[in-house]
Amino acid sequence: MTVLHDAPSAGRLQPWPADEQRRRPRQWSPWRLINYLIALAVVALYVLPLLFLLNTALKRPGEFSADPVGLTESLALGNFVDAWTQGNFGALVANSVLYALVCAAVSTVLSVLIAFPVARNYVRWSRSLRVLFVISLFLPNAIVAQFQLVLQLGLYDTRLGYMLLMTAGLGVGPLLVMGYLRSLPRELDEAAAMDGCGYFRFVWTFVFPLCKPVLGAVFILQVIGVWNDIIGATIYLASPELRTISLGLFTFYGEYGNNQWELLAAATLIVAAPLILLYVFTQRLFISGAIAGSLK
Repeated sequence: MTVLHDAPSAGRLQPWPADEQRRRPRQWSPWRLINYLIALAVVALYVLPLLFLLNTALKRPGEFSADPVGLTESLALGNFVDAWTQGNFGALVANSVLYALVCAAVSTVLSVLIAFPVARNYVRWSRSLRVLFVISLFLPNAIVAQFQLVLQLGLYDTRLGYMLLMTAGLGVGPLLVMGYLRSLPRELDEAAAMDGCGYFRFVWTFVFPLCKPVLGAVFILQVIGVWNDIIGATIYLASPELRTISLGLFTFYGEYGNNQWELLAAATLIVAAPLILLYVFTQRLFISGAIAGSLK
């Protein structure tokens, strides 16, 4: 691979070897060093507690009380098995996966259906609606009104009732989609209308494929919100067989959090592991979608 550079003596562009460019040393400035130090500090702030939790989960019973900050002397992998069995996390994980996937999928679709006409100014007071979406992020949930509504509809302590409430919490989804839709040319809408393409067909055929990056970020954010929810699960799910994994971890802490810290650490990692893996495998999609939706 070669790079062209200007050669005044020859009066034309000459190839510049790419290997020589790679061999040229980087110029380090104090600001670059400060940026790297800040990045390392942020990484340590998040990674060190996770490593401490993993170290605690691998200790034998009673070893944490004897030396809380010391490295484990043996890999007690049985703590994960005991925590999984005693906390009944198998059923709880299945419930949380169902809630998270269904609610995130429906919320993502609703975000597009709501954001598209507002971003394109196809409805009245579109600018006011965008302001209301922003204001709604800072307003508290109307828990009393929601609870009364769920009771009157007969949806209390049901999967459907809980998923409807979690689906309604769209969060920043519509705002991210609105920001991304501004980068799409409006001529697409006019061309589709001239060809006789219906509104919903256009949204499903063109808008959804074009918004894949930001829709991936919206879906991941909704999955994280549903997976970590504990207030809604505590209020609206009374039956043990309907509880989520976050609520199961809270119950597990009440039973074993006083004297079995090794089991509690193992249970915490069991709850956090799916989200960690989700972010590891989708971090590029999440970052690119979030940036595209917030800047465009």
